[in-house]
This record gives sequence, structure tokens and C-alpha cells, in this order.
Amino acid sequence: MAGRPSIPTNSSALIAIIADEDTVTGFLLAGVGNVDLRKKTNYLIVDNKTTVKQIEDAFKEFTTREDIAIVLISQYTSPDCFLFFICQVANMIRFLVDSYNKPVPAILEIPSKDHPYDPAHDSVLSRVKYLFSTESVASDRR
Repeated sequence: MAGRPSIPTNSSALIAIIADEDTVTGFLLAGVGNVDLRKKTNYLIVDNKTTVKQIEDAFKEFTTREDIAIVLISQYTSPDCFLFFICQVANMIRFLVDSYNKPVPAILEIPSKDHPYDPAHDSVLSRVKYLFSTESVASDRR
């Protein structure tokens, strides 16, 4: 691989993932995973033993790190979760996701392998709908 330019570490950005084990494994196999010198990872595997505090802490850490450009958060976890409402990862920290308003890192909600994407719970989509409804009201006044 001689002659191939290396990617500078100070200008490269990572993707962080908060999701169930299968989703995180898929992204890690795609080459998204990273472990830095302090043994900090850019992912959190959520299962039925993961507490809301752990998810909150991971979200806060990922959104404050300068090397992360995108945070992917699963709407749901694995199907073997004992309570359905506990399995909704993004909904467990909905107040954090909805109150986050910085452009970088971008927060994107993704479906899990066993649950389809639910646009009713997507904070980005709800913001877009709000913006378009405000614009359409303003354009009607002209």
C-alpha cells in the first residue's frame, strides 16, 4: 500500500453507535469501530441489563467528543428484551435527543433488524415537519 495517502487523524471524524448487539456488530464489521489510547470506544451495546444512566452518559459523551461527526441511535433493541417500552433505546433518552440542537455531531435514529423504522418517534423528522409547517403558514400570508 505504498503511495497511498494516509488519512490525517486530526481532521477525520467518527460515527458513534448506540444500539443492540447485532446492529453494533454490523457497523463494527463495516469498519466503523474505534478504540482510542484511553480505551474509549465509539459505541455502546444496549441490552436488557443496560441502564438508562449508561445510555445517557454515552449519548452525552458522544455528543461532546470533537472526533465524532454522527451519532447513530437505534430506535429499538433486540427482540428478547423483556419489556417493550424498555427496549426503545431512543425513547429512553428522548428528552436528551429532542433537546440536542447542534449540527455536529448529527443525531440519526436508525431501525433495528427486528423493528421497522418508526417516523413518529424520529426527532429529526419531527423538526423537519415543524419547519415545513411554519414555512407553509408563512408563505400563505404573502
